[in-house]
Amino acid sequence: MNKSVFVPGHITGFFNIENHDVSLKNGSCGVGFLLSKGVRTTISPADKLIIDVNQGDETVIDEVLNILEIDDSFKITQDIQLPIGAGFGTSAASAFSLTLAINEFLDLGYSEELCGQIAHMSEINLGGGLGDVIAQTGQGLVLRTKSGAPGIGEIKSFRQDVFVAYKTFSSINTADIIRDSHHKQILSEAGLKYLELFEKEPTVENFLSFSNKFSNETKLMSDDVKNLVDYFNSSSDILGSSMAMLGNTVFAFAYDEDVFKKLDIDDLHICELNNMGIVYD
Repeated sequence: MNKSVFVPGHITGFFNIENHDVSLKNGSCGVGFLLSKGVRTTISPADKLIIDVNQGDETVIDEVLNILEIDDSFKITQDIQLPIGAGFGTSAASAFSLTLAINEFLDLGYSEELCGQIAHMSEINLGGGLGDVIAQTGQGLVLRTKSGAPGIGEIKSFRQDVFVAYKTFSSINTADIIRDSHHKQILSEAGLKYLELFEKEPTVENFLSFSNKFSNETKLMSDDVKNLVDYFNSSSDILGSSMAMLGNTVFAFAYDEDVFKKLDIDDLHICELNNMGIVYD
């Protein structure tokens, strides 16, 4: 019998890096949001291990299987619905949905929390996102108040009914940035400042404003990203816009979907903020 699990994509607006000797405590604090698109992993019976991924390679899958120490025979099908390496948390969603689906298929009896810790460990080992997995256990707008894997870190969720538009220009190697001492210092100092301000008044408007200020102060925006962010922010019908961390991607919020549909922007995608979180099929 097939087992399928969907984990939403996650975009971070601003963050600071938290390094610890214990890998499961490694991560980041910050604020981001969940998307109605993400990664769906389906495990089905097979007489050998078969991996079918619609985009990208099998690196994340191999890492999760290595951590789980599983050599059973089954088919892994992954539908990655968002661009890879562009700030959507796809590697985390891939690792998390895979771990959850295998847990269901093999009836391992692991808690969702433990599955999240395995996915977080995969992220740390591969040098990927630092806070996507724990954020993906939430709904809507997600504040990460304590770094680490699920069960170790802490989050607060704020459900919001808004539409999200996004456009990706290219990918960014997250590992190159978060492992660079200069970038880490700049990101963490700015991230901590806006994190403290957001915790005092956690609103959508503040999230968008602080995200835009953070992306400008950290100087990670390409010209293409900055031009589109400025264009979105010039419209009174759009709540705000910024850069996805870490990806060469622009996102914007609006209460009315038609605001985005009327824009003449190539490759602009529209979806809703995800207030449901993880879904088991």
